Amino acid sequence: MKCIYCDHPYTYLLGDDQRKCGNCKRKFSQKKLEREAKLFTHFKNGNTARETALNTKMHFSTVQKYFEKFRRNLALEADTLYRDNAHRVTGYDEYLYLPKSLKIEENIHKLQHFLTLSYDSKVYNLMMPRARAMPLEDDEEKENKLRLKYLKFNKVAKHSTAQSTITNFWDYFEAFILQYKGVSDEQFIFYLKEAEWRFNTISNISS
Repeated sequence: MKCIYCDHPYTYLLGDDQRKCGNCKRKFSQKKLEREAKLFTHFKNGNTARETALNTKMHFSTVQKYFEKFRRNLALEADTLYRDNAHRVTGYDEYLYLPKSLKIEENIHKLQHFLTLSYDSKVYNLMMPRARAMPLEDDEEKENKLRLKYLKFNKVAKHSTAQSTITNFWDYFEAFILQYKGVSDEQFIFYLKEAEWRFNTISNISS
């Protein structure tokens, strides 16, 4: 079996079932690799962590950790892919996301603000800074009005071409995120990147 770190063709089996590379001397577990590959198949097929835990008989927290790792990896891959294709961008627009179950006037602070760029029927997303409350404003109602005004008028410039790809992604994202409840601010970007990856994969297959 090849080494997963340096691609050396020779590794040998140790007493604890790990393999050690004859070149770089690093160790790895073949069973762990097989488990990760199995879980990624479930992830790729769109199964949730809870569904996968029930199907594989693995502990939910274990599956969740792997799924979080997959999402982080997808975010890194998306950045690399975008750097290689930044010159191909033909359109971009911003999006403000809030679960439909929440009223915007009461949950303005929960809005997720991101920019979607389009190239070759694919998308790339960047999180945007949130509207901040004005430091000299004490009245909460006035603060919210200022934020709403910001969100209405503080729009970035946008190109008209490839707009359909962007809006198609937004529709896809809205449907995708419904299956998850209570995504934290810290984790939101990774779920956004998962949706981005799935949308781009579907676009690639259909094109």
